[in-house]
Amino acid sequence: MAQMRKTGLAVPETVALAPFRAGDVWLAGAGPGAVELLTLMTLHGLQNCDVVVHDALVNPHILALARPGAEIIKAGKRGGDARSARQDEITQLLIELAGQGRRVLRLKGGDPYLFGRGAEEALALARAGVNFRVIPGIPAGIGGLAYAGIPATSKEVNSSLLFITGHDRHGQVPSSADWEAIARAGEVIVLYMALRKAREVAARLLSAGRSACEAVTFVSRASLPDQRVHETTLAKLARGNFDTAAVAGPALVVIGQAGRRRAELDWFTPLLKEADLG
Repeated sequence: MAQMRKTGLAVPETVALAPFRAGDVWLAGAGPGAVELLTLMTLHGLQNCDVVVHDALVNPHILALARPGAEIIKAGKRGGDARSARQDEITQLLIELAGQGRRVLRLKGGDPYLFGRGAEEALALARAGVNFRVIPGIPAGIGGLAYAGIPATSKEVNSSLLFITGHDRHGQVPSSADWEAIARAGEVIVLYMALRKAREVAARLLSAGRSACEAVTFVSRASLPDQRVHETTLAKLARGNFDTAAVAGPALVVIGQAGRRRAELDWFTPLLKEADLG
């Protein structure tokens, strides 16, 4: 029976999970950050891989669950960090490791297909003739918000939800985005990787007709023990009256009234306070 070390949890023997074969690459999501939000299949991959190639957002406590003897390779990309691995280097590494007959777990924060470059890696693996499997993860824009007391959707607030990346491959606010359409259609907008560009995005949404008093919520290090939530308005953010430098990354930016019931639905902060007191 595969044991989850340090937790006492186990994968039941009655659960039939796919074998991790030599030369295969599994593209897996590690969820928002907390260990307990791993899927059973990602845990299975950790416990049976030969090598983990992970990005910069994966919690070290999750990496500690890898099979003893598994090689751990950091291959993450962080905005503005010249030391970050290039995407083509990461993709080539996956192909080479698989070619050595190793069982490769490519582990990404959140979900591998949601702003995670997982599609590019899967396409490259397919073209190289490498067998691969995609293991979805709990997206930060769903699970991370739940840990902040913010429902991604609720009947009284929104019937639509937009996920938008805060920057393109060149590090700029996506030029292809139709901000007027976004401002009209997105009752609630969740921005990924937008901390450094949040002020510019807010200004574009204001220019496109979004309300100046609309709520903006930053969820920093969602689901982790140092999670923090910061609140402001679209106008204050656009004018520079809110210091984004005070928000620790990674962070989600939520624009809209999704957090209007946060005071009632914030179940995680009291647990953090109890842990501090303990």
